[in-house]
Amino acid sequence: MSQTEKTNRLAKMALMAAIAAALLFIQIPFPPAPFLKYDPADIPILISGFAFGPLAGVAITFVVSFIQAFFMGGDGIYGFTMHMLATSSFVIVAGLIYKHNKTRKTAVIALLVGSLLMTAVMVAANLIVTPLYMGVPREVVMGMLLTVIIPFNLLKAVINSVVTFLIYKPLSRFLHR
Repeated sequence: MSQTEKTNRLAKMALMAAIAAALLFIQIPFPPAPFLKYDPADIPILISGFAFGPLAGVAITFVVSFIQAFFMGGDGIYGFTMHMLATSSFVIVAGLIYKHNKTRKTAVIALLVGSLLMTAVMVAANLIVTPLYMGVPREVVMGMLLTVIIPFNLLKAVINSVVTFLIYKPLSRFLHR
């Protein structure tokens, strides 16, 4: 890859990070637990993972998680940790699966597996991290698994997956130019 191509790729990744950061301003509370908020910031991150590979997706996740956690009132290190775990797990597995066979069918499989893995990671993260950072007893978190944590993460992953699937191909023409 030439220096010009590397610079072009970095500029496109920066643009996707900026779009993701702007999308952090859209926050929709999850009715059963209004402290959980959906934002569409993971969509450009997933698109980047498909276009540039999983490590690029993780790098953009780091930047966006940092901005959200420390400049937008996103619960500091706790918010940063949870966003990194959720989005990185999703973008790594989806990006790796899609990287090896770039078809619509593989994209669906990648997004489905990524959604399920992210949900599983967030179950574990909430059981481990939430009691440590929030001082909430683990039993309280366990009581929220089936009614709040799993539904929220599945809903978030499905919305992000559907939108990513619908807009990736048209955007990929720009991203791969």
